[in-house]
Amino acid sequence: MNEFSWKVAQSPEEAAALKQQSGSQFLAGGTTQLDLMKCGVFTPPQLIGITGLTGLKNLQFDDDKITAGALVTMSGLADHPACQQNAPAIYGSLWQAASPQIRNMATLGGNLRQRTRCAYYRDPATFSACNKRNPGSGCAALDGVNSNHAILGASDSCIAVYPGDLAVALVAFDAIVVLQNQQGETRRIAIDDFFLLPGDTPDREHDLRDDEIIVAIEVPQTESLRHSHYLKVRDRSSYEFAAASAAAGFTLENGVMRQVHIALGGVATKPWRVRSVEQALEGQPFNEETVFQAAERITQETQALTHNAYKVKLAPRVIARALMAAGETA
Repeated sequence: MNEFSWKVAQSPEEAAALKQQSGSQFLAGGTTQLDLMKCGVFTPPQLIGITGLTGLKNLQFDDDKITAGALVTMSGLADHPACQQNAPAIYGSLWQAASPQIRNMATLGGNLRQRTRCAYYRDPATFSACNKRNPGSGCAALDGVNSNHAILGASDSCIAVYPGDLAVALVAFDAIVVLQNQQGETRRIAIDDFFLLPGDTPDREHDLRDDEIIVAIEVPQTESLRHSHYLKVRDRSSYEFAAASAAAGFTLENGVMRQVHIALGGVATKPWRVRSVEQALEGQPFNEETVFQAAERITQETQALTHNAYKVKLAPRVIARALMAAGETA
C-alpha cells in the first residue's frame, strides 16, 4: 500500500474542500476503499476521514419519505423497525448484500460509490488495459473471460457490471441523492441520473462534482414501495454478488397493476431501470402469464458477449419472479 497523509474533516464543507486536493479520497467504513488501495487500484496521496460527521448519521422514516444520512450503515438502515415493513425491497437489498461484518461497517454513501468487481480492473499488476482505471488503455475484459460482465449499458470502452444491491432498489423507487459543496450549498439529483453510463469515459461513474460530498439519500414512501420485493440470484446463498437481481413493486386496483417500478442489478454497467417492462405492465391484469410475457421485453435491450449469454435468459426470469413475489403483498 502506498504512503498517504491523513486528515479528519470536521464538517461536510471542510470535507468537500479537502476533496479538491489532487487525488484525495474520503474514508468512512473503508470496506471497498482499503481493498482497492491494497491491490494498487487506488494510490491516494491523502485520505480524508469523515466518520466523525455526526450530522450525516441521521435516519428518519416520515409519512412521505425516508431520509438516510450518507454515514448511516447498511445494517443501521436494515435494522430500523420500519424498513422491512415500509420498504421491503430496500430491506431485501441490504440483508442479502455482503456479510454482517461488512454491513455493520459499510455506509450508505460509500455503498453507492463502490467500484466494480471486474477482475481486470482489480488486478493492475497483471492487466494494464482498463479504461476505468487508466483511461485510454483499452478494456482487457472485451476479449477476456467476461461471463460476469454487462449485457446492458456497455460500450466499447467498458463492459464492467455495477456490483451493488442497495442502489438497484433505490433506482427502482425513485430515490434522490443529496449532495453538498464546500459553500454548504446542496444539490438534489435523481439516483438514476447520479449513476453514469460508461460511454467513452468509464472512469467517471457518478454525477459528483470535485467539491461535492454525498450527505443524504431520500426515498419517497409510496404504496408500490410498501408492496415490493428484492430478488437476488447468485452462485451461492451468501457473501456473493448477483448474477442477476431485481427490485420490483406495484399496487393493485381491482386486479389491475398500477405504479409499476422495476430495476435490474448484476447485468448492467449501472443499476438499470426497466421502463419498457414497467410501461408494458401498467394497467394490465396481474397474472403469471402477463408478467412473464412483459418481462421478456428486456431481452430486446440486451447485448451478449462471448461468455455471458446466460444473463439474457436470466434477466427476464428474475424480473418476473420479483414481480410475482411483490404481488403476494400488493
